[in-house]
Amino acid sequence: MRYELYYWAEIQGRGEFVRLALEEAGADYIDVARGRGGEAAMMKLLGGAGAHPPFAPPVLKAGPLVIAQTANILMYLGRRHRLAPAGEAGILWANQLQLTIADFLVEIHDTHHPIASGLYYEDQRAEARRRSALFLKQRAPKFLKYFERAIERNGGRFLAGAKLTYPDLSLFQTVVGLRYAFPRAMKTLEKNLPRLRDLHDSVAARPRVKAYLASKRRIPFNRYGIFRHYPELDS
Repeated sequence: MRYELYYWAEIQGRGEFVRLALEEAGADYIDVARGRGGEAAMMKLLGGAGAHPPFAPPVLKAGPLVIAQTANILMYLGRRHRLAPAGEAGILWANQLQLTIADFLVEIHDTHHPIASGLYYEDQRAEARRRSALFLKQRAPKFLKYFERAIERNGGRFLAGAKLTYPDLSLFQTVVGLRYAFPRAMKTLEKNLPRLRDLHDSVAARPRVKAYLASKRRIPFNRYGIFRHYPELDS
């Protein structure tokens, strides 16, 4: 089955967490919006009148299924492609980790858009500086230490179980994004996060992930996604 992924064509955003899972699984998929007429097709899908309309991308079409919300998509892919732990407790734990990452992403996004997504960064620059300073001092360490502790309690390599699962891929993407957005701050924060660094390195070295990161399928970071680098915010 060929999956159809619907997400914005020029940003990594939340769609990147789905892409990483599809790439690691070696799944056959098409990134619809990046093709000719793709964004129009995505908007048509979002405006559809089906029984289960998606609110926003990312959306994954898997045969007759139309699945939205990043964590929901990844739970589905994880079970189909052996990227989730076995058993109900493991499945729920992986989903819990993914939802915690989703909470973290909201706070990361709000460092550069603390007032409203509909305003330009330049319209909220002063508030963004204040928000980022508090984020780097309080919130980022709290989240990152939580994931460091979760890896440690799971044996020191992965977040859930004895092998890689989809939350590991998502945490990798989060670390990469934070390194892009806050390179100075992350150098300091990561000094006390050895397991998180090791997880990042092990995911980056996986053959399919490594090939994807080096390919044109990987959209570069830019100032339109969740992770944005503004030097004045990196303290």
